[in-house]
Amino acid sequence: MEIEPGIEELIEDLTSGDSARVTAAVERLAAHGENALPRLLEAVCADQSPQRLEAYGEVLSRIGAPAFDAVLAAASAGQLDGWLRARLLRVFDERCAGRYAALALDPDRWLSNVGYEGLLRLRVDSEAGLRALVEKAARGGDFYGEPGKYLHAMWDAYAPRLRDLCQDPASSRPERRGALGLLIEGGGLDALDARDRMLVERLVRVKLPGGVRAVPDTQLSAWWLAVPGDTYEGVFEALGLHDPRPVPVPTGVAAAMCEEIPNPSPDDPSRGTSRAFVTPELDGWRLVFGQFPQLVGYDDWNDMVETVERVSAACGKAQLFYVDDAGGADIWFAAEDGLIVRQYAAEGGWDEDDEDDDITGGVRDVCGDLSVDPDLVGVLDTVVRGHGWLAVTAPDMGHGQFPGLLPV
Repeated sequence: MEIEPGIEELIEDLTSGDSARVTAAVERLAAHGENALPRLLEAVCADQSPQRLEAYGEVLSRIGAPAFDAVLAAASAGQLDGWLRARLLRVFDERCAGRYAALALDPDRWLSNVGYEGLLRLRVDSEAGLRALVEKAARGGDFYGEPGKYLHAMWDAYAPRLRDLCQDPASSRPERRGALGLLIEGGGLDALDARDRMLVERLVRVKLPGGVRAVPDTQLSAWWLAVPGDTYEGVFEALGLHDPRPVPVPTGVAAAMCEEIPNPSPDDPSRGTSRAFVTPELDGWRLVFGQFPQLVGYDDWNDMVETVERVSAACGKAQLFYVDDAGGADIWFAAEDGLIVRQYAAEGGWDEDDEDDDITGGVRDVCGDLSVDPDLVGVLDTVVRGHGWLAVTAPDMGHGQFPGLLPV
């Protein structure tokens, strides 16, 4: 392509190091618009020093949407590597909000994140940005990383419109489903109106049976408690759990794995609240999953002993299993009526076991003999009774404030 007169000299001025010449060159190159882009992108590829990239980026930003498209086209043609593409796509302003939104819907996850990163940086009240979120939710996409940050950054602006979209008869079913999912993702069940909360609760009741294979596996790291199915109700008071609600296994497991949310009190400004899941009865036992610091504590060994003894006093029997392949920890306790009756620890090369006990070995070796092996639940013919319960770790909280979509 023939280069418009003057562009070559202006590119040279950009790299001169003279601030006055650079500033003037930025203005004049931006005035050339699209005609400056081919030679400018060649210069970008040839010299990627931070100082010059800043000047090139300033020109691209001022040209706006045509430059955005040119960067994507050059990347598709293999002229820009991934790092340079990401670096250049960060320079554009709110005039390109629609293009960032379109990029957010790209099936390439990397490009999609770049799109959400741009929307997050601009924080523009963009109808296209809102639609990108709705479509992502309607397709069942996750909201880790930039998409979730963008939703929460724009929550106050978008929440009322999402509620309107849920109730709009002209909206398609996928749009309404996506809007409903975003409301739960951003604000929990409290973000829904009474009608939609009722629909969600009805769906949960329908899905209560089955799905037991969804219990967490023990690969890499895991911890859980096991209590008898006949006396499991005692675990709620013993662990300080409140507001138990029936939930399907996939829902309960996902909720219990989520991080705590802030819930300060006058006595404890740093207090957080999380959730715990008690499974249906599985071969006569119920398993308890949740956040270790919230349910057990921070002083690992002493808190584990105290917790399993307290739970066994309430339920008659209790076992606590803790395995961490990365840290080299393999620990379990069995307690009855408030006292430890068996224990095993292998941590950092140290083993402690009772040689006279007929049940010996690490967590994965003995959990099935002591109670239930989570890795085999639903694989073998597990006898399932009842349904699971999801509870919270604070009495004044309820379930509605926890954000995030959960499987049902």
